[in-house]
Amino acid sequence: MYFKFTFCPIILLLWASLSFAQNVNVVIHGAASIAKTDDNFVCVTLDWWPAEKCDYNQCPWGKAGILNLDLRYRALINAIKAFNPLRIKVGGSLQDNVVYKVGEVSSCPNFMKREDGLFGFSQGCLSMERWDQLNRFFNHTGVKLTFGLNALFGRNESQTEKGLWIGDWQPQNTRDFMQYTISKGYKVDSYEFGNQLSGSGMGAKVDAKQYGKDVIVLKNLVKELYAHPETQPKVLGPGGFYEEKWFNTFLEVSGQGIVDGLTHHIYNLGPGDDPNMMNKILDPSYLNQVSQTYKGVSDVVNKFRPQLGAWVSESGGALNGGSKDVSRTFGDGFWYLDQMGMASTYDQKVFCRQALIGGNYGLLNATTFVPNPDYYGVLLWHRLMGSTVLAVTKESDPDLRVYAHCAKKKPGVSLIFINLSKDRSFNITLSNAKPGDAGKPNYEFVGKQNREEYHLRALTGDIKDDIVCLNDVPMVQTDSEDIPAMDPKLVDASTPISIAAQSIAYVTIREFEAPACV
Repeated sequence: MYFKFTFCPIILLLWASLSFAQNVNVVIHGAASIAKTDDNFVCVTLDWWPAEKCDYNQCPWGKAGILNLDLRYRALINAIKAFNPLRIKVGGSLQDNVVYKVGEVSSCPNFMKREDGLFGFSQGCLSMERWDQLNRFFNHTGVKLTFGLNALFGRNESQTEKGLWIGDWQPQNTRDFMQYTISKGYKVDSYEFGNQLSGSGMGAKVDAKQYGKDVIVLKNLVKELYAHPETQPKVLGPGGFYEEKWFNTFLEVSGQGIVDGLTHHIYNLGPGDDPNMMNKILDPSYLNQVSQTYKGVSDVVNKFRPQLGAWVSESGGALNGGSKDVSRTFGDGFWYLDQMGMASTYDQKVFCRQALIGGNYGLLNATTFVPNPDYYGVLLWHRLMGSTVLAVTKESDPDLRVYAHCAKKKPGVSLIFINLSKDRSFNITLSNAKPGDAGKPNYEFVGKQNREEYHLRALTGDIKDDIVCLNDVPMVQTDSEDIPAMDPKLVDASTPISIAAQSIAYVTIREFEAPACV
């Protein structure tokens, strides 16, 4: 594979040095954690969409759906293996239209365009032959699997209220599917019940009380079939947009100990054809708006205390396949990585990106399997940011976003800096908050060892580039389609941390003393 650049153009370095530099002190509160994520916080989805799925006069899914994705591509396999392991959620809009060809189900239709169908498609089918192929692939690549179940099976759409599905969920097809899965020894970490059926729904909705009763049926089914607690998959739900009244009612009906994880979706950038999307991404006040959703979900979790807490089980930024002009660019990472940072501070345990591949928001190109810039940004998160989340305070410049965790590999802390400013760089000094005495000044951190830095920038300086540079080296797959080495730059820890305009940087400091990280 041939690429023009071996190193990022030197003009980037000159431009960065000429931009206005602002000094900022960042205080890390390392005495105690403010939140904990799952060890496998990073998650991606695989979706059911067929090639005929089109939005905004384009059809970007191609053969990237669960039923037609070619699982033999080395680039795809290597991209997943690089996470070691990667959490994948199989699901999406059409999952409540999928039957499983097992037991009493004998026919296995393909999704077909149908105007009166859910999301414009007829019922589809997962054959056990395809399920076998998928599980061989998951086992080979070391995937931690969440599977989205059909929660509309057996229901009918109301004749009096459009979009409302009524009646009890019929579990027989799911029972047969689980029994087959168990008989083959396939590992499922968790089952999510339905997709976007909460509140006002998306395409379809289920009453909160009805959903609560049905999820009890699912939980009892899982307990019956998976007899050993250590291998028993978790039950997640509702996998939809947060609406306080609906979520509260559903959890009151189901009661404690039924839903292991409370899942919700985030698409805070709006429709994928919005010409103002990049301006939204670069607007810190706009990015902050979604914090109200995280707070609301956290409040519900604190009230009902599901075992696994809250998960963002789907977040693609822009709806309907993402944005063809933004989602595959370096600039999308400002939204994506900031969302992950914000979600972690609100004690969200898992964050699932829509999607690994497919649409415009795939981490991999849907036809070439070449990683888009967001792939490299989230791979660094997975490797560097541990599960213990620390509070950070700084001088009030909203263009600089900062999140801190205990380092994934001890000792030390890891931080991510996101600079939204087009014309300002930041010189960062760090302080260690003095615990228990707000009246005394914080300790200024003066390092003696080298720190590890990973600076991400767009190849030519234009954030709409689709190639990212790590420490001035373009990130492109090797000739053998492996993910390239992602080594840190070692920097004298006594010097300020320099964050270039419109760039993202991870920094790990091994000698930073944070009691929460011991």
